[in-house]
Amino acid sequence: MAKGDPAVSSRGRRATPRSRRAAATGEPELVQLLTPTGERIESATGPDGTEYRVDFTDEEYRGLYRDLVLVRKLDAEATALQRQGELGLWASLLGQEAAQVGSGRALRSQDMAFPTYREHGVLYCRGIDPIMPLGLFRGVDQGGWDPNEFKFNMYTIVIGAQTLHATGYAMGVHMDGKTGTEDGEAVIAYFGDGATSQGDVNEAFVWASVFNAPLVFFCQNNQYAISEPLERQTRVPLYRRAGGFGFPGVRVDGNDVLASYAVTRHALDNARLGQGPSLIEAYTYRMGAHTTSDDPTRYRIASEVEAWQAKDPIARMKAFLYKQQIADDAFFAEVDEQARTEAVHLRERVLELPDPAPVSMFDHVYPHGSPELDAQRARFSAYMESFEGSVH
Repeated sequence: MAKGDPAVSSRGRRATPRSRRAAATGEPELVQLLTPTGERIESATGPDGTEYRVDFTDEEYRGLYRDLVLVRKLDAEATALQRQGELGLWASLLGQEAAQVGSGRALRSQDMAFPTYREHGVLYCRGIDPIMPLGLFRGVDQGGWDPNEFKFNMYTIVIGAQTLHATGYAMGVHMDGKTGTEDGEAVIAYFGDGATSQGDVNEAFVWASVFNAPLVFFCQNNQYAISEPLERQTRVPLYRRAGGFGFPGVRVDGNDVLASYAVTRHALDNARLGQGPSLIEAYTYRMGAHTTSDDPTRYRIASEVEAWQAKDPIARMKAFLYKQQIADDAFFAEVDEQARTEAVHLRERVLELPDPAPVSMFDHVYPHGSPELDAQRARFSAYMESFEGSVH
């Protein structure tokens, strides 16, 4: 998938101004380039007057669809593995594929991402082996990938903490003089709507703004902070919070992979050029549970889920490809088969993951070790060896 700058597309119609359409339908005002029925919109205007559009080749459109399907299938396999006792926990991205694939593909190779524990789609777009997060949730390692190699930080379980990590990193990028040009470096921090109530996130907003950090705050508003609905988190749209901290905000249709790409690429490019931070609110929906330890039927109704199913990100992309004759049944069948094969392979590899030796917990505490750590390792090893051949 390549990725030229957002530009006009020959496949699309001129949009009715979003504010007018939103008022007429009762839907929230947001940037959208692909409707739930697969109709292509040529351009959309953000709240600050920015015009968003994309121009992809047919192969790139098909590539986005392939990404969406593969990411969903691998995520479903991970959920099944947890239900069968093979993972301790899993946080599904079901319903949020477009927000993650769109923003993930908008990143340039030099950009750095700071995820939560749910950004499996972004991880996939960064070229990381999908088994890596499964090792973490199986409890055999702590993630396994090199953040510097893939420009994708380790998963963060503490809600909102990664926004501070991202802010510090972005401040360093700015101080190192890596901004101000088109090939500069930008940073993106992912978090959910519930995290916006955390002090960490608001502190990150303050520091990023004051120090003009090249940082995009990407909030996946999936409507629920575990069991708390959005209206218990805020009385105004989340993207408007950016104004109080002195930087721009925009709400995008998070189930629209094209709009998610266009908005994120624009924000990242502004950041790398030295224009400071911005906030993207990807308006989407968590179709499944918050994690596999959650029961969403206790706090939301079936009709709400059904309404969001009609906005499914994969279905709308498939409809678009059909209508524009970019893909046919053979292509869709081939993608489905690839997804099935990769999911089976992933399952086999997860089941083959070896359990770590208990003493390995000391291996990566310090890069060069320490006398105190060596002493602790020796005592622990002696303790474990004391059980050998005993009735215990």
